[in-house]
Order: sequence, then C-alpha cells, then structure tokens
Amino acid sequence: MCGIVGLFLKDPKLEPQLGAMLTDMLITMTDRGPDSAGIAIYSSAGKGLGKITVQSANPDADFENLDGDLKEAIGAPVAMLVKSTHAVMEVPLGQLEAARSALTHLRPSLKIMSSGENIEIFKEVGLPKDVAARFEVSKMGGTHGIGHTRMATESAVTTMGAHPFSTGSDQCLVHNGSLSNHNGVRRELRRLGMTFETENDTEVGAAFISHKLQTGESLGNALEATLTDLDGFFTFVVGTHNGFGVVRDPIACKPAVMAETDQYVAFGSEYRALVNLPGIEDARVWEPEPATVYFWER
Repeated sequence: MCGIVGLFLKDPKLEPQLGAMLTDMLITMTDRGPDSAGIAIYSSAGKGLGKITVQSANPDADFENLDGDLKEAIGAPVAMLVKSTHAVMEVPLGQLEAARSALTHLRPSLKIMSSGENIEIFKEVGLPKDVAARFEVSKMGGTHGIGHTRMATESAVTTMGAHPFSTGSDQCLVHNGSLSNHNGVRRELRRLGMTFETENDTEVGAAFISHKLQTGESLGNALEATLTDLDGFFTFVVGTHNGFGVVRDPIACKPAVMAETDQYVAFGSEYRALVNLPGIEDARVWEPEPATVYFWER
C-alpha cells in the first residue's frame, strides 16, 4: 500500500519549518505502511561543501573517529554529525566523490544513504513517528523534502529496502505501486554502468531517472520516459538538487492528491496528510492526472 508525502517550499520564510511539516504529514500516513519509514531533506551544507549521509547497523563502532579517518584519507576538512544509526559527513564539494569512495574502504559495513550538495536521507525500520523522532527530523529546515512510509510487498522489511532511494547526486525517489519489468530494466541499467544495493523495484525506478538526468535529460523528460519504458502501476515522487516532480502511470490506481499555494506545493497519498499545512483552505487542490508529469524547479 505505502504512503507518500512531499513538500516543495516557494516561501523562504517556511524553510525552518520544513522538517516539522513533513513529519506531521508522514505520521498521518502511518496506517498506509507501518513497517519502515524515511525522509529526504534538501538543505544547503554551506558554500563549497557537500554532504554524504551514511547508515550503520553498529554505529558505536563504525562512527568512532570516522571523521578523523576520513580527513586523513582525503586530505581535506571533515565535519560529522551523528544521528542515531546515521551520520552526515560534510566535506569540500570537490572531494565528495573521493570521500564517498574512501568511506567504502574505511568502513565497509557502512551503507551510503545519499550524497550531494543538499540532500540528506534518514530511513529505518519502524513507525514514522519513531523514525522521525530518532533522527530529530522535526528540527530540520530546508527547501524541499519527500517522505515515505512502507508496507513491504516485494522484499523484506529492512533499512535498505525502505524509501527514499538515492541513485544519483542530490537525487531521490519514493514509490507507491509495483513495477513488472524491473528485472529487465535493472539488467539494462547495469550494462550502462548503474549500480544497485537492493532487489527493490523502487531502486530501479530511481536509477532509471538518475541515468536519464546523467545523460542530460531534464527532470520533466526523465519523468516522461517512465511512462514508456517502465511497466506496472506506480506513483513516483522525485527530488533533485533544485526540483520536485510527480508522475502517475496511465491507470493511476494508487491514490494521490496535490495542493499549491503561493507558499508551497504539497503532495500526499491522501488529502488528510495536507490538512495541517498553512493556508490549505485557500490552496488549489487537485488529483494528479494519469500519465501526466508535474514538476517544479528553482
């Protein structure tokens, strides 16, 4: 079943409240998928800096002196903020790929959740309220974000199987539905150089869009391509460095509602996820059309 929420802020005055608003929206969707949850937050690390978010099943061991070891490995300053089983590493933007590579050697058991200039992803097994509290998401500010609460249907309930999935710099995707041709698409994407951490069909959707963006396609064109190249039923909500997009398959059997005001664009699997947003009573509210791409970019 699964529940999705998304929020793209137009009004900078709301940015300090992004995490709190997304948390409230996601908790409302708990009964659509109580086995795991995750949130992607887009916020700047500071001029010239990039971020890598990592997860560990043994954080006490893996995070001990990790910043010092990484600093030595890449020869550049490193800042680390530990949040429960996750840690956010800030490094010079030009050293981002070197840092990501070094982390896989320094701590092979670490899982990389996301990397880029703006993105941080936090996800774990558990109820949305518990996952959000664990990572203090309500205290986070930012420009836009996406959340997902999952009911597993095609893979085990694990941290890596939870959404969002990030398969490119500053990119992430959440999904409600099921793809029928994901194994064939995965094989083709692997041939083209994409890598995968799980067997989840949603990761294939994320990698498909990442590959399109890497080849120079716009977010809108990448989302359009899902309608011809991916088979199944799906609602995708996608985040990029400066954008937010939504697309539903031609049947659109999964529920979705959107709202837009001068302050924000919001997405929810159900309208009740949006009812506490400021000014919702004056918003333009609609159900996204089947096989139609919606996207907003700064």
